[in-house]
Amino acid sequence: MKQILLVPDSFKGTLTSRQVCETMAEQLHLVFSEADITSLPVADGGEGSVEAFLAAAGGERVELPVTGPFGEPVRGFYGLLPDGETAVLEMAACAGLPLAEGRLDPERGDVLLRLEVGFPANGRTINARELEKILFDFLPRCVQETLCCSGLDSRRLRAVAQLADDQQYIRQKLPELGLCAFVADGSILPRESGVSSRPMKGAVPFRAPRELAVTLDLPNRGKITGMGIPRGITLIVGGGYHGKSTLLKALELGVYDHVAGDGREYVITDRTAVKIRAEDGRSIRRTDISMFINGLPNGKDTVSFETEDASGSTSQAANVVESLEAGTSLLLIDEDTSATNFMVRDELMQRVISRDMEPITPFLERVRELYDRWGVSTVLVAGSSGAYFHAADRVIQMDRYQPRDVTALAKREAAAFPLSTQGLEPAAAPSFDRRPKASRKFGDGGRIKLKSLGRDGVSIDRETIDLRHVEQLADGEQTAALGECMVYAQRRLLDGKRDLRQVVDELEAVLDRQGLEGLCEGRSGVPFLARPRRQEIFACFNRYRGLEL
Repeated sequence: MKQILLVPDSFKGTLTSRQVCETMAEQLHLVFSEADITSLPVADGGEGSVEAFLAAAGGERVELPVTGPFGEPVRGFYGLLPDGETAVLEMAACAGLPLAEGRLDPERGDVLLRLEVGFPANGRTINARELEKILFDFLPRCVQETLCCSGLDSRRLRAVAQLADDQQYIRQKLPELGLCAFVADGSILPRESGVSSRPMKGAVPFRAPRELAVTLDLPNRGKITGMGIPRGITLIVGGGYHGKSTLLKALELGVYDHVAGDGREYVITDRTAVKIRAEDGRSIRRTDISMFINGLPNGKDTVSFETEDASGSTSQAANVVESLEAGTSLLLIDEDTSATNFMVRDELMQRVISRDMEPITPFLERVRELYDRWGVSTVLVAGSSGAYFHAADRVIQMDRYQPRDVTALAKREAAAFPLSTQGLEPAAAPSFDRRPKASRKFGDGGRIKLKSLGRDGVSIDRETIDLRHVEQLADGEQTAALGECMVYAQRRLLDGKRDLRQVVDELEAVLDRQGLEGLCEGRSGVPFLARPRRQEIFACFNRYRGLEL
């Protein structure tokens, strides 16, 4: 039997000595499956010194707030050895290179560029000549042509900056104008196909109806007119294939800025907006859904509801409440992807199945309360039921991809079909007292396998978090970052004392202070990460079946 001793130092800025040992051992076992491998991580006093001491002598890692290299508070640590009196300190924990990366030098204007390069190889042998071309020819040319002003089109660069400036201006104006979204005249909303993000050629340009027209004076482009969607309850109606869902899709992605030529450059939506849908089969972890579902025949608690296989209506109720927990101000809902019994119960059904026999309170009966009590607006696409005409503040009809304000007509016609109301009691404010605990497998600081599954989800130690129905994830790099968020939280934040909102607050604080590298804790992979929104971080926690509450 082969005996192999591993005695590596850390790889500065990428892997600790312990992580190097784990990686080497894992790969050696693939070749020498029967080998007896002994790991002895070492360190020279820099990054990884604490972990090396703890691996050799035992003890525990103790975290505490310290001052970082830029004078900002960061989470530092030291090692406490088994005697309870000896501490191991490493300066890198509060001033190491990983903490200084990803910053703009305020004096020189230097910017850190992150990238990864795959070494060309023939089997297990590096192709040195091709690698030489990449490192000394291709990469310098890329840097020169993409990062140096001399290699860039100054007019195009200025146009990109001005567009971003104008988009930010509109976002800042939305609350001031009492709007939750803005769609500029001339926008091209239809896409080339269902699998393409490019604008459709020959599509009808968007034009705001007179009643909802808003004019903004942008810092760079100047005056621009479009449709402002006021806060409150907005219903989007129309026949099939007339652009209802197309408009809603544009609003979903309006939480992000679009590049020039996309057609939706000036479609701007409240950054906290969340697309809500039914999600058969998702897990629910101790969520208070009692405002929508109560009095289950089996007596199951709905204030702290749990299931591994939710129905469409139950999952949609949980999605609404979890969005409130995440701090949304705008719900986006499409009838096509909703559970019918969650959205509405018509009068005939209520006559046959009385209210006291139905545990579900339809969204229709809470939508006004959500806005009046909690300030949460709703934009809803509907094509089959007119019940929401009664609750809507405004009704927009899509007619051949052109919006028309038909609020007056809808209200007049709705008056002939009054809804039967039975004095529904206001819902109690949902409880958000969920305090997750760390799983034991994350406690030893060992390597955790992370794998991004594109926008469909992320795998953490072979536990897959299904994100297929979290529709506002724009890139697989965001799901990769969500995986890093989960691991960081498991190791640093989940203590059974912080509630989920506090956990996400601290994650966002790390991202604000240190950027994405703060999640990786000095490991590689940062080039393949993109920052997710707060709402998607919550969505990932809520779909993580391994979360202990």
